[in-house]
Amino acid sequence: MKKSISLKLASAAALLAATAFVNGAFAQDAEGIVVYNAQHEGLGTEWAEGFTKETGIKVTVRKGSDMQFANQIVQEGDASPADVFLTENSPAMALVASAGLFAPVDKETLAQVPAQFHPADGTWTGIAARSTVFAYDKTKLTEDKLPKSMLDLADPAWKGRWGASPGGADFQAIVGALLQLKGEEATASWLKAMKENATPYKGNSVAMKAVNAGEVEGAVIYHYYWFGDQAKTGENSKNVSLHYFKNEDPGAFLSVSGGGVLKSSKHPKEAQALLKWITSKAGQDVLKNGDSFEYAVAGDSNAKLVPIADLKAPKVEASKLDNKKVVELMTAAGLL
Repeated sequence: MKKSISLKLASAAALLAATAFVNGAFAQDAEGIVVYNAQHEGLGTEWAEGFTKETGIKVTVRKGSDMQFANQIVQEGDASPADVFLTENSPAMALVASAGLFAPVDKETLAQVPAQFHPADGTWTGIAARSTVFAYDKTKLTEDKLPKSMLDLADPAWKGRWGASPGGADFQAIVGALLQLKGEEATASWLKAMKENATPYKGNSVAMKAVNAGEVEGAVIYHYYWFGDQAKTGENSKNVSLHYFKNEDPGAFLSVSGGGVLKSSKHPKEAQALLKWITSKAGQDVLKNGDSFEYAVAGDSNAKLVPIADLKAPKVEASKLDNKKVVELMTAAGLL
């Protein structure tokens, strides 16, 4: 690394090495663009390779997680070596946007994405989406025994019967939607009941496996874990079905994955081109035809998925999901 590098970037690099946020070392003057990818590794790679094949622009992908990368970008500030940030959920995008570190997304790109999937100020855009579901053990529960609302899982009757992954960005985004829809008091009350009723797991896939194995009767997860397993061997989901809460219930929350160009990018034209490509037909067809089973937000989704319109998701302002308050409330409830 150059001797002239700023102390701020050196500190960020040291933090990176200590916490292993991403794989590999930084290359500040690397050819092409650097993407901080908090999306699934396979999906991020497929997008990068498709873009490079079409444009000839090299893409270096760094792998990390939503809030780790978001906090890292905020610490790096204008010294960040990243050009583009891609996430699984939108609270991380909101954090970076609130720090004023995103450049406006090109209007041509925003025009490709329905308004419901990007903030009004155009600081970032949706690139994919995932639906909240209740994955349940179909050998133990029939449809008439399923919770009508995610809020019903706070009932003492559900004690010891369901699970979730409270430490993950996925579940915290769901709680963020609950907070926005129902307010702090109702959210705190539900989280307190969750502490009493739910079994914690590390990851949505682990929670689904627990349902499949009969450890719990259901789990709050995202839809694509089930579809992905079914497309492979189905061994971790053979006893599992998905319940969609619908009715604009908090449990029907549709989480938006985001993409943004950093204001500090040394290659803004190329970075904007990547976002435009991801939200174009070619980029969205990666979702339609691939095995990520995430929803396309600017095109047709995989035919196996329940159409977005049929999910009857609640109206949530993705750019205002408050992860800081969510962490506070979950910590107070003893879930973190």
